[in-house]
Amino acid sequence: MGVELTDIFMSLQPRESWTRAETQSELVELIEKELRDLPGQRIALTQPIEMRLNEMVAGVRGDVAIKLYGDDFAVLTQKGQEIGSVVGSIQGADDLNTEQVTGQPVLEIRVDQDALARYGVPARNVMDLVEALGTKEIGEVLEGQLRFPLVVRLPDRYRSDAQAVGAILVSTESGQRIPLGKLARIQEIEGPSTISREWGQRRITVQANVRGRDVGSFVAEARERIDREVELPAGRYRIEWGGQFEHMEAARDRLLIVVPMVLALILSLLYITYRDFRDAALVFAGVPFAAVGGVTALWLRGMPLSISAAVGFIALSGVAVLGEMVLVSHIRLLRARGIGLIEAVEEASQTRLRPVLMTALVAAFGFIPMALSTGMGAEVQRPLATVVIGGVASSTLLTLLVLPALYLTFGSRKAPKLATEEVQTSAGEGIVPEAQLESINP
Repeated sequence: MGVELTDIFMSLQPRESWTRAETQSELVELIEKELRDLPGQRIALTQPIEMRLNEMVAGVRGDVAIKLYGDDFAVLTQKGQEIGSVVGSIQGADDLNTEQVTGQPVLEIRVDQDALARYGVPARNVMDLVEALGTKEIGEVLEGQLRFPLVVRLPDRYRSDAQAVGAILVSTESGQRIPLGKLARIQEIEGPSTISREWGQRRITVQANVRGRDVGSFVAEARERIDREVELPAGRYRIEWGGQFEHMEAARDRLLIVVPMVLALILSLLYITYRDFRDAALVFAGVPFAAVGGVTALWLRGMPLSISAAVGFIALSGVAVLGEMVLVSHIRLLRARGIGLIEAVEEASQTRLRPVLMTALVAAFGFIPMALSTGMGAEVQRPLATVVIGGVASSTLLTLLVLPALYLTFGSRKAPKLATEEVQTSAGEGIVPEAQLESINP
């Protein structure tokens, strides 16, 4: 990175000794408040490992990076500033930083062809003199097997400023000596300090961190506003999105494959267990029941739908069907004993209340420490645990209240067969002995 960039590492005291902040996000806000008025500074707060991973994967340090590619450097600078203004006005944008590509003082010397013709000075002589302001290689020095370039460089007094450069005398064919300022236009301009390239194209980057909302919705809003408010010239100008958003898109694409596979596997196992698609579908109804609670829990805690929350929904899919299995299995057992559908549903709802609650409480209480975590990794643990707790709560409530009604409406009207071999019935009663049925309970 350039000499104008630097990293400052701050080692934090133990969290219990903090007096002005309780969480890392609060600490970040306090640090930004203290440092925002420093002149000439652009500050971005991050963590060392996160920053290095972003640099290696995406080449930037922020959560979201907008890479603008093109040929004309002036156009890139102008459009980069416009994009930065749009992104900075979006809710959740923080640590906005448009890549600083200008600010390098450059001494520009342009020969005047009319003046050269008037005084009879070859342009090559003037350019050799200009080149000697830096270093002009005129030969090579050999010392044994070593080779060193032999260069010519004007003394420092001729290179101190534009006025001194213009006073350098250039000899003409007639022996007259003309100041360089009469043969060329000399001016100090502001040139590029950095020219970034990627895949052979010039690039300028606008990056920002996202706080208080999810990256996905932030990028969606930023894309819509940039397309509407920033007009790119026709030609080889294009925008690419990078940063943490790249990780999120890759994870989202994987989840689009994993989640349907998980749900299909759960439904398949339920069908193998019950050998009845209706009962399997009724047990599987706990998954959407749980999803409602997971989304509600995230909303109540003000958490965005992150990748860790999506993983929590995957874990919840397996946990959510446990209560339904307890209830439906008992209904099937009672139906196999010859009890009517309505009576079986009523009895199962009453007698299985305690097992259903115990199943839900064990799953929910185990995630409470993760949901309240504030230490390292808490930003990953909290969304996952919040989804599971909220989903288990809603799934349990709907299991006890909604599932019985669903079973009465859509459940199988035929008593299930609980054994693969013929079940001997009691003489004269046609009822399977209770001990035998308990041993073959699915």
